[in-house]
Amino acid sequence: MAYGVKIAKGDAYKRAAAKRRHIRIRKRISGTTERPRLVVTRSNRGITAQVIDDIKGHTLASASSLDASIRGGEGDKSAQAQKVGSLVAERAKAAGVEAVVFDRGGKQYAGRIAALADAAREAGLKF
Repeated sequence: MAYGVKIAKGDAYKRAAAKRRHIRIRKRISGTTERPRLVVTRSNRGITAQVIDDIKGHTLASASSLDASIRGGEGDKSAQAQKVGSLVAERAKAAGVEAVVFDRGGKQYAGRIAALADAAREAGLKF
């Protein structure tokens, strides 16, 4: 199945390029019952992580920088991403998930994405 993304200019070009990267990644990555997919969505303001079983189509655990325990906390956006990573790992472990497949959503594995992943690993989630 071929997915086309229109070429545009400026910010629209960046969004189209990220969409192409995400499509390319999702061709290979799929969450199963044994190893669900850890999806990271990053915006300029916040970051969200979800653990998704693609076979059943269910979200098993999620965390966001908008959660009451994280919102308005101390530190920069990377520190908030670390808190989100540890919180999603804690919630995934409570749901019975030990290992996940990491889906960076077409974003570069650096900065907040890497901080979230490292915090989730430190909390005991296996990638």
